[in-house]
Amino acid sequence: MAQTESLDHSLKSRHVTMISIGGIIGAGIFVGSSVAIHIAGPAVLATYFLCGLLVFVIMRMLGEMAMARPGVGSFTGYTSLGLGPWAGFTNAWLYSYFWIITIAVEAIAGANMLMPFIPLPMWALAALLIAAMTAVNLMSVKTYGEFEFWFASLKVVTIIGFISLGLGYVFGFGPGLAALAHQFEQHGGFTPSGWSAVFLAIPTVIFSMMGSEVATIAAVETEDPARNVVRAGRTVALRIMFFYIGSITVIQAILPWDLVESGKSPFVAALGMIHIPGAEALIGAVIFTAIISCLNSAIYVTSRMLYEMGQRGDAPGLFTRVSSTKVPAGGIIFASVLGFGVVLTSVLSPNGLFAFLVQSSGATILCVYLLIAFAQIQLRKRLEKSGEVLGVKVWLFPVVSYAAAISILAVLVMMLLSPDQYLEVLLSTGVFAACVVAYWIRARIGRAPVALAEGA
Repeated sequence: MAQTESLDHSLKSRHVTMISIGGIIGAGIFVGSSVAIHIAGPAVLATYFLCGLLVFVIMRMLGEMAMARPGVGSFTGYTSLGLGPWAGFTNAWLYSYFWIITIAVEAIAGANMLMPFIPLPMWALAALLIAAMTAVNLMSVKTYGEFEFWFASLKVVTIIGFISLGLGYVFGFGPGLAALAHQFEQHGGFTPSGWSAVFLAIPTVIFSMMGSEVATIAAVETEDPARNVVRAGRTVALRIMFFYIGSITVIQAILPWDLVESGKSPFVAALGMIHIPGAEALIGAVIFTAIISCLNSAIYVTSRMLYEMGQRGDAPGLFTRVSSTKVPAGGIIFASVLGFGVVLTSVLSPNGLFAFLVQSSGATILCVYLLIAFAQIQLRKRLEKSGEVLGVKVWLFPVVSYAAAISILAVLVMMLLSPDQYLEVLLSTGVFAACVVAYWIRARIGRAPVALAEGA
């Protein structure tokens, strides 16, 4: 295996855009949306709008920092630049931890969908799925990009087809707008559970929308990383508004919100209402594709995080070794092995170690976003103080930036007050603290990560 120092740059703008879309459109919309609808009813549309706005601002922050300091790497490099090496170290390890657990969770979900058709135990099917996506990642980054492009394309086509069919039903061959208005009146109107439910549904919705930041990692392997991050950031909000709000609006126009079963796909239920044959099989296939797509991306993201950390001194240097196909093979294999190790804990200790790992990763992504927000605020202040002209800006600074940070903190507080989610916040906070302590221990023994230069 040849050892080189740099990754390939064969990803195209279309790959980055579809990787970003694929990160947003997953099982969270096809199944998880049922939980949000159950909480807030039709008013969940306001929840999706607010969460989409937050993700858009985070992506704008990343675009601003990428254009101001190109060549720094992924978003963890910007948190290091804005807040110091401890933040980059913490953010990178938190993010890696989250995605390693995700490898296992997605592999288990995919295996459970295959078990009725393939007579193998769950762990064996999960191993096969992980092995298949590991092979994809080992081929080349272009192979990964093509797989994600077509995975995301299938999801996009499915949602566009669903929205088109739903609109045809509502305005054409269905009962008509009068019946639609009557349906809302009969089931409690737009806010059947009150406006407070709009905010209670935020923790559920925000997690289904996360993943757009993967574009900043993939963009590193393109010819023009900074511009591709900005381009992805500009398109993310439009995609969120169209795919999420459009599909949820159609679902609620066809299906009374209180007939949506929590944990079951409302897409299947809505298609059933208009008597589309094979709807369950079709959506099931798309959900399986979404799971495999997320598993594929989880291995990719973890390996690139390990590669970048190795370059900065945040992780062992062996993760910077690149194969003849210019992929970090060691990081890919390491991520896959750890992910499968977590799968095994679900068999050996489902209510012990596995439950701890899943719950302790539950809110880590919010901690990652919070560090991004604070890093952008600090870096923007320094740039403005130096009189530097920015090509891309977060609007109405610092109001919008602080509003984003406060919104993330508010979500964490809401989760902390929830009987079902408070443990996730506590355990994730513990993982965050462990990463910070690990950095300071490393610093005390003289092996602190390398600080990024302001002019990088």
